[in-house]
Amino acid sequence: MPDGRVRMSVSNQLRAISNGFGIVASFPELKNVPIVIGESDPEGCAACPIRTNPANAYRNGTMFSSYTAEQIARTYQLADLHKVNLLGSVTWAFLFEGQPYFDGFRDLATNGIDKPVLNTFRMLGQMRGQRVAARSSGALAVDEVRDRSVREAADVAALASRDARSAAVLVWNYHDDDVPAPAASITLTIEGLPPGPGQVEHYRIDETHSNSYSAWVRMGSPQQPTPAQYAELERASELQPLRPARRVTVGEQGQVVETFDLPRKSVSFVKVTWPDQP
Repeated sequence: MPDGRVRMSVSNQLRAISNGFGIVASFPELKNVPIVIGESDPEGCAACPIRTNPANAYRNGTMFSSYTAEQIARTYQLADLHKVNLLGSVTWAFLFEGQPYFDGFRDLATNGIDKPVLNTFRMLGQMRGQRVAARSSGALAVDEVRDRSVREAADVAALASRDARSAAVLVWNYHDDDVPAPAASITLTIEGLPPGPGQVEHYRIDETHSNSYSAWVRMGSPQQPTPAQYAELERASELQPLRPARRVTVGEQGQVVETFDLPRKSVSFVKVTWPDQP
C-alpha cells in the first residue's frame, strides 16, 4: 500500500497462469486436454478481513471488478499464446455468515448484497458464441501486462464475442494503483453486423452504477441497515444500464458505434442484438 493506497499486481497472477500453460503445452499428450483453473484469484487469504488486512478493502469496490475483467481477458490471450485448450476458470469465493457488511472478505456478496465483482461475471455470462477479434488503441500488449503489470499507462482494452443473434464487447479501464485519474474517452465500433434492425444495450460498473459498496458508503456505512436501506442496497447491487437501450438500423457497412467516457476502475458492457435472419 504505497502512500496508504492499494497497489495491485495483475502480473503476479498472469505469470503463474502463463507458467502453468507453458508446462501443459510442453507435453504433446496434454496440449489439447481442457484446462480449468481453480482458485484463479489475485491472492490467497479469502478469509482475511479489512480488520486485520486493510488492503483487502479493494475487494469491496470497483478495484476488484476491473481487475477481474483485466485478468480473465488476459488469461484467454495467454491461452492463445501457448496454444492450449482453456475451458474456464473458477474464483475461490466464499459465503461468510454473521460477519460485518463489506468487511473485505473474498466473497461475491456480503450479507446477501451482491458486490460489484459479481456484476463483472454477470457481464461475462452474457457473452455468447465465439470469441472474436477486439482491438484497442489504449490496450497494452499481453506480454507487457504479464511481465510488467499495469504500472505506467492504464490498460484500456476489450474482449468481444459473437453468436447467431448477438455481438458483445466488454471494455475496461484498469490500473494497478488505486488512485484518481481522468476517464478514457471511448469510441467503440462494432463491425461485421447483419444489416437491418437491432438493439444496443450498455451496462456499466463504476462508482454510481452496479455498485452496492459505494451506495453503502453514501448512506453512512450502516452495519444494521433499515429495511428501506437494505432494499436500496439490493437495487444498487444489480447490473445496471449506463443508458437506456436504443433501437438502431445497421447499414450496409455492418457497423454500430457507441461513444462514452470510461472512468478508471470501471467496466462497460455493450451488447448488440438482432432478429433471426431469413
